[in-house]
Amino acid sequence: MSTEVKKLKITLVRSTIGAVPKNRKIVESMGFKKLNSSVILPDNPATRGQIRQISHMVKVEELD
Repeated sequence: MSTEVKKLKITLVRSTIGAVPKNRKIVESMGFKKLNSSVILPDNPATRGQIRQISHMVKVEELD
């Protein structure tokens, strides 16, 4: 059995200016610093839940 954890590359494509404060906190907690920056996070239910909340602001790619 493989113990590899799948990863997600998440890119912030919309600004947090004018966003709901909760969504702004989610973006900050995921590690984004600037617009069009990317972070690589593990593919787990917590990360998926955060992505679902800010899906209109991010682009998601699965990494192998």
